[in-house]
Amino acid sequence: MDEQRRHRILMVSDFFYPNFGGVENHIYYLSQCLLKLGHKAVVMTHAYGNRSGVRYMTGGLKVYYLPWRPFLMQNTLPTFYLTLPIIRTILVRERISVVHGHQAFSTLCHEALLHARTMGYKVVFTDHSLYGFADVGSIHMNKVLQFTLADVDQAICVSHTSKENTVLRSGIPPNKVFVIPNAVDTAMFTPAPNRLSCDEIVIVVISRLVYRKGADLLVEVIPEVCRLYSNVRFIVGGDGPKRVRLEEMREKYSLQDRVDMLGAVPHANVRSVLVSGHIFLNSSLTEAFCIAILEAASCGLLTVSTRVGGVPEVLPDDMIVLAKPVPDDMVLAIKKAIYMLPGIDPQAMHQRMKSLYSWPDVAKRTKVVYDRALQCSNQDLMQRLPRYLRCGAWAGKLFCLVMIINYLLWHLLQFFQGHKWLNPNSTCDVFATNPFLSRKSKRLV
Repeated sequence: MDEQRRHRILMVSDFFYPNFGGVENHIYYLSQCLLKLGHKAVVMTHAYGNRSGVRYMTGGLKVYYLPWRPFLMQNTLPTFYLTLPIIRTILVRERISVVHGHQAFSTLCHEALLHARTMGYKVVFTDHSLYGFADVGSIHMNKVLQFTLADVDQAICVSHTSKENTVLRSGIPPNKVFVIPNAVDTAMFTPAPNRLSCDEIVIVVISRLVYRKGADLLVEVIPEVCRLYSNVRFIVGGDGPKRVRLEEMREKYSLQDRVDMLGAVPHANVRSVLVSGHIFLNSSLTEAFCIAILEAASCGLLTVSTRVGGVPEVLPDDMIVLAKPVPDDMVLAIKKAIYMLPGIDPQAMHQRMKSLYSWPDVAKRTKVVYDRALQCSNQDLMQRLPRYLRCGAWAGKLFCLVMIINYLLWHLLQFFQGHKWLNPNSTCDVFATNPFLSRKSKRLV
């Protein structure tokens, strides 16, 4: 590949393996496909348990597990400036050309984009979730997002609904935001070899059992469906604070033999759970895209889902039944899905998913975003500060102060050790100058 077109990307997020979720899968599969296309992809995240330092994953994917521990919901404690030295070290050592941050709720993502812009790197941000505008948490998160996106080169959202939400929350110009959906590994999620009998209908639920995922809706929907259909059985995979309510519901209505609670399901076992069912039920109250729907459809399951967020954009109408996020409407949707089951061909559905969603296609479209980011003009600090001033009467001044201090700290680092890092042919050993990046911690996983 032409060196001018070969990108060196640093993926940054608090959410990565060994933790499992939509963001983690997105970063991993996107990085693997970029590597296959001839680009360089490096991942940076915080430490998970004893997993700290430099690790290598499948395909030679290099992962930096920084020595920061999770503080809240897998996020590190905001430090603003303490991450600058190590992020600068990684950026220069890996000769990064584009910094790609993932997820608005990731503290490490925001700090990496802050430092990257200070040092003049091109930055891209991907938003994976929908947030509101009224509650206290969303108000503060939206202000932080406004600060971060005030100076990004390009942004990516996983659905058109997510794009509208991000533009409204952050004030970023819509022409800077691309819509690139998630995808699914169809080689991993394949239908059962033999079609299941419809004598007993199995409805599968796999999600975190939390309020946002609609666990409270399941408590009301499951007993009603079991009352209407004696041949329906539920398999519920996942764990969370709402699991207690589901257990209580099962005891109250004596549904122990018709509702199987599997608890947390390892990602490697998700396919084996999905292929044991006919219908996949998603009860989320908010969702930007929902990769779980793609995985279920790739396994040949008919999907019943709440009509929220970007879910209506995911599958064609003949592969999904949508309902309002209320119990009565969801029961009606399940009735419709049961009626449609005889006409569903799992193998045909799997073939359609192959043509609709693929990670190589996502990687090619993301590469176009990187090209656009590199074409953006370079601007110094004085040219960029007005963007932060527009973030609010008081917040704008505070953001400018943060950027000025960060700029001064960066120049101090340049003064004390710049001669070691700025030369691309430097033989300086970062393992020697950064204790956490010891060669002992660098091993294959």
